[in-house]
Amino acid sequence: MGGPMNCPGPFLILSTNVGNMAEKKRPLLGFVGKLPSGTTAGNSGKTHCPLCMGLFKAPRLLPCLHTVCTTCLEQLEPFSVVDIRGGESDTSSEGSIFQKLKPRVLQPPIGILCPVCDAQVDLPMGGVKALTIDHLAMNDVMLESLRGEGQGLVCDLCSDREVEKRCQTCKANLCHFCCQAHRRQKKTTYHTMVDLKDLKGYSQIGKPILCPAHPAEELRLFCELCDQPVCRDCVVGEHREHPCDFTSNVIHKHGDSVRELLRGTQPHVEALEEALAQIKGTNSALQERVKAVAADIRTFSEGYIKAIEEHRDKLLKQLEDIRVQKENSLQLQKAQLEQLLADMRTGVEFTEHLLTSGSDLEILITKGVVVERLTKLNKVEYSAHPGVSEKITFSPKEKAGLCRGYEVYGAINTKEVDPAKCVLQGEDLHRAREKQPASFIVLCKDATGESMGRGGDNVQVTVIPKDKKDSPVKTMVHDNKDGTYYVSYTPKEPGTYTVLVCVKEQHVQGSPFTVTVRKRHRSHPGVFHCCTFCSSGGQKTARCACGGTMPGGYLGCGHGHKGHPGRPHWSCCGKFTEKSECTWAGGQSAPRSLLRTVAL
Repeated sequence: MGGPMNCPGPFLILSTNVGNMAEKKRPLLGFVGKLPSGTTAGNSGKTHCPLCMGLFKAPRLLPCLHTVCTTCLEQLEPFSVVDIRGGESDTSSEGSIFQKLKPRVLQPPIGILCPVCDAQVDLPMGGVKALTIDHLAMNDVMLESLRGEGQGLVCDLCSDREVEKRCQTCKANLCHFCCQAHRRQKKTTYHTMVDLKDLKGYSQIGKPILCPAHPAEELRLFCELCDQPVCRDCVVGEHREHPCDFTSNVIHKHGDSVRELLRGTQPHVEALEEALAQIKGTNSALQERVKAVAADIRTFSEGYIKAIEEHRDKLLKQLEDIRVQKENSLQLQKAQLEQLLADMRTGVEFTEHLLTSGSDLEILITKGVVVERLTKLNKVEYSAHPGVSEKITFSPKEKAGLCRGYEVYGAINTKEVDPAKCVLQGEDLHRAREKQPASFIVLCKDATGESMGRGGDNVQVTVIPKDKKDSPVKTMVHDNKDGTYYVSYTPKEPGTYTVLVCVKEQHVQGSPFTVTVRKRHRSHPGVFHCCTFCSSGGQKTARCACGGTMPGGYLGCGHGHKGHPGRPHWSCCGKFTEKSECTWAGGQSAPRSLLRTVAL
């Protein structure tokens, strides 16, 4: 059995014998990563591979802290790794803790994806077998096997028979034959042997961890410089003069550092769990809200569909009523015209027969009756055109009011605009000012003279200067959607302009017509006041265009004094209308104070 069998192992000890040491180490041994969706909770997450779903065999710990069997990892499809950062990837493996320190090499070109979380794992130079062995998982596998009455465990010595006992000193599982041989050897005679069934209450029962460089030696020391466990042969070899100490002496320091890092990580776990709970709650609320909104949409759409269907039925009924009305009118007109035509033919045929076949006396005798009949027929008024037209249009964008509380669109129109009945309205029909907007209204009507009551007709307006017929003025036509159209334009120069207004390419009533454009309206530079004395605040030098004066040297007008017109007027030109054009011509002889009378 060699050296490892002669000394107690400091690492893999039974939890019932470690006392306070086990309590301090327990947090480091029970931290397990998230299980895959197909793995059951409990010990299966610690002992079963997420790929093959069997007990771990040579489990390897990935940088993402997920554990997978070595053979399962070797079956994953590798891929080339390209690190554009120029350094090692954050997910690259540090390799086994037993690897020797080597100079930094280039980024490994091969990687795999974690089968649990899809994290990229950059394989070390040694491949999958260079990844860290998960001894904790191996211990859990052994415990799991013990709970199953030892099924699946074979002797560590002969590797043939099932295990019956365990040597607590050597940490070896032995069959009945090897156990007897173990007791007969001088070096192992006094080793403590325990039945396998008595180990079911232990939490840790792993094998001794041997040095990969010196397989006969157990790892009992820790090199602080290389930050890895070593054996006593390593200390006198490549780790000579490195600060090394027993693992039992350094576990507190390193365990505390891991615990401190764990304490810093746990709040993030709690925060993430809370965030996930909020997301779950929000998602549930979202689903409920989606259902509620979907129900509202269905209710709205079903109601809207019913309203549209009802509006459709109304439109179809209205259309049928229009058809019946127009057909009745046409049939009545047809019957009247047919009767009139029959009367006319009778009169014509009888008169022609009388004139061609009757004697002079017969004609003279019958003339009175014939003349009276033909005269009466000729006076009958009739229309040579159908009394109604086939004009029926549907306007899908026209508002049709509310139906079942919903706004519906679509209206049937039987009216047809008659350009000869359309009229023009507005104060600026025949007058305008240069560089000032002028406007008027086009009122469209049908053949009966009724307003169309809707928009959509083709109204065209052209304003042409008399002297510049090739430079028409830009016009704007706004459809008020009620049968009226607002027309505006701005003449640039004074003069005579011709305005053409057409509907359906036909002139309306009064079109074309002429507009006289005068010079721009002159505003009043003075003040509209009752008298100069009041508007100027009693200034003696203030004057007024009315010519009035006041005693005491006042050059302006005053109430009841000479020249005052007796009513409000403009100080600049003397006009009595407040909204009027100023007629003051200006000039050098006009006093400056005449124009600057200001209201207080």
